[in-house]
Parts: sequence; structure tokens; C-alpha cells
Amino acid sequence: MAWQGVERRADGSPEWSGASTGASSGAAGEPLAEGGVAAMEIEAESMPNQRATGATATRHGEVILDLQHISLAFGGVKALTDISFDVREHEIRAIIGPNGAGKSSMLNVINGVYHPQQGRIVFRGEERRRMNPTAAARQGIARTFQNIALFKGMTVLDNIMTGRNTRFRSGLLANALWWGPARNEEIAHRRKVEEVIDFLEIQSIRKTPVGRLPYGLQKRVELARALAAEPSLLLLDEPMAGMNVEEKQDMCRFILDVNQQFGTTIVLIEHDMGVVMDISDRVVVLDYGKKIGDGTPEQVKSNPEVIRAYLGASH
Repeated sequence: MAWQGVERRADGSPEWSGASTGASSGAAGEPLAEGGVAAMEIEAESMPNQRATGATATRHGEVILDLQHISLAFGGVKALTDISFDVREHEIRAIIGPNGAGKSSMLNVINGVYHPQQGRIVFRGEERRRMNPTAAARQGIARTFQNIALFKGMTVLDNIMTGRNTRFRSGLLANALWWGPARNEEIAHRRKVEEVIDFLEIQSIRKTPVGRLPYGLQKRVELARALAAEPSLLLLDEPMAGMNVEEKQDMCRFILDVNQQFGTTIVLIEHDMGVVMDISDRVVVLDYGKKIGDGTPEQVKSNPEVIRAYLGASH
């Protein structure tokens, strides 16, 4: 992923229809499974699919991640049951479902936090067995978290630098002395981090402790830390949860930029159906740990099982 010399459009962003009704609350755009029941068809139709109409749509490659018959249980509680789906290179793959459907558990399986009792995980053609998060990061898998997981007392710059940890090669003593190759290595990593800061337009807060930032900016810093690892597969766990309309528009713009300009494959969990239908290439739907739908946004929003899971009745 070449961060150096990134070209942006004249207005600083790709075409973006916005999340006006999809991000507002109390109307058709109220996030499903949070608060009252919303009409998914109205919400999805309120935002034309940017992925289908954008001039810079990314060509999808071969399958990069293949999940086959994944089952995960904690004691007698089944979190995931016989779930299979794949992720193609360069696409934005959304995972949706009501609260407690198993979405975050699936992300934890992908990056090695949880190990499923049954099933196979194939990443870039190789089956992964007992993968741990550090090994997953070294293979090019980075993620953000549903609850912000930053070092609140550290600056934005230092937090993003932690995303480069798996790429450091110098030993402890050399880094402590900050001499020779260790010094040159840190300077090179710092240069990459500065490119990420410029890309996400957070130059003005680079020296600010993260704990002093508003929620929306903390979410952006967490995205920056994940991007600093230069991942080939980026996992985003509700990156827009709790954001207002303007913050959601900014985050969607950056997600599209990452996918379209750098070709990064993205797996996204999100409750806002307007956002999901607008930026996703394909959507997989979970309910009570089982897969009930899989396909394009248009196919998913017309799936009777999906509508029933969200609305609680046939529609």
C-alpha cells in the first residue's frame, strides 16, 4: 500500500451521497436493532448505492478469506453455528444483524482472538490453525474495536505509532540507545505514520493526548492506528457507532478512500442500514449466531428472512 503521494479529488473526497436520512434518528434512518423498529426498505432506498455508481469502483479479485462451517460456543452458549462465507480481494464486505447476532464474535474468529470448535479458515489460500492476533497482524490483518481501545494518556502520534509495532526489526538494546539502524528504522516508521495522519486529515491534533479528543476524532485515530499497519485485510467493528451525521459522512468517505485508492479489503460491522447499503459490495446477515442472508445489498434488503429478523414479522 503506497501512502506516499496520495492523490485526492478536487474537493478532497470521492463522490459521496451522504448519510442524511441513513444516519438520523427517529425517522426511517434510525439504526436497526438500536431503539425502535425501522423500515429497512425505506432506509436503504434513501441512499443510492455509491459502490454501484461511483466512477472509481474497485475491481474485485479472487477470494482472500474463506470461512467454512464456522461454529463457536462458550460452554453451552452457541455464539456461531455452521457459518460459511467468503471475502474477495478489494471489496467491502459488510456483516449485519440484530444485537447479539454474533457479528463481533465472527471478527474475533477472523483475527485469532477466538478459536472456533468447528470449521476451517483459509486466508490467502492457506488454512489457518490456532491463529493468534499477533500472527494475524503480521499476515496483514488489522482491526478497530466496537469500544475504543486507545491509550488515552498518549498523543495521537504515539497511538498511531503503536500500529507499526509488528514491523519493527531492531532489538531492545538498539531501540533503547536509539542509535544506528534502530534510529533509521524509527524515522522510516514515523514517516509512514505522518502519511496516515495527512490522509485522515488529523494534522492539527497529532500532538494532542487522545483522552482530550471528542468521540468522533478518537474513532478516526483508531482507524489511523489500524491503517498504520498497512493491512491487506481491514476489520472494522462498528466504526460509526455513536457518531453524528457529519462524523458518519467523514468516516464513510475515508473508508471508501482506503478501499478505492489503496485496494484494501474491508470487512465491516455496522448497524446503520443506510451506510451499509450505500458503501458495501456484499452483505452477510447473522441472527442468533446463524447465517440468514448473503448477497448484494439489493438482494439482502429484499430477503424475507432478513426483513423478518429486523422487523419481527413477515413483510
